[in-house]
Amino acid sequence: MDFGTLRLEHSSTVDRVVEELRRAVFDGEVESGTALREVALAESLGVSRPTVREALTVLVADGLATREPHRGVSVATPRAESVRDVCRARAVLEGAGVRRWHDAGDPARTAVREALDRYTGAVAAGASYRELNALHLAFHVSLVGLTGSPRLVAMAEDLVLELKLALAQVDRIRRNAHDQADSHTRLVVLLEAGRIEGADGASAELDAHLRDAETSILEALALG
Repeated sequence: MDFGTLRLEHSSTVDRVVEELRRAVFDGEVESGTALREVALAESLGVSRPTVREALTVLVADGLATREPHRGVSVATPRAESVRDVCRARAVLEGAGVRRWHDAGDPARTAVREALDRYTGAVAAGASYRELNALHLAFHVSLVGLTGSPRLVAMAEDLVLELKLALAQVDRIRRNAHDQADSHTRLVVLLEAGRIEGADGASAELDAHLRDAETSILEALALG
């Protein structure tokens, strides 16, 4: 077989461009609606236009950018229905994980505890809002890990990418956003105690948290 068409170095360059553009979006350096011009990006990043074009295709597939005929690619703008849909999907995936707490293996439960420790430790250390967002969302993905399904975890990670776009906008609008350390600690305490169902159980705690998160994002973006 002829492997002459393989281009590892080129692929790696595309990956690096994708990561740099994601970072710029999530850090708030480029706002929603900003045009992502191939020529300008290629010159700024020191890469070829085809490399930028491939990277932009990845961002569009991730939902972080949109492509319109005759207008090119621009950073996606969070929409109310999209935010609501992401939150509904999170509730299904994370709720399934919470209900599997008793049946999940020790590694999955340990991953939840460690994700909580990293998040609450960052809160105590006064970490940046961007860092807290990343650790906060990682905790939620760890809940999906309780299902034991790599596919569901991958779905949750994709949802996190979409949500980060909205949260980047919230960060610019409301720099003093509060953290959720207490709520997350309470959730894990309920799990450890075996209190999953019921009005004061872990499932209800998670549902309330996700509803509040949806409302907060929509209000901060004036999408409600």
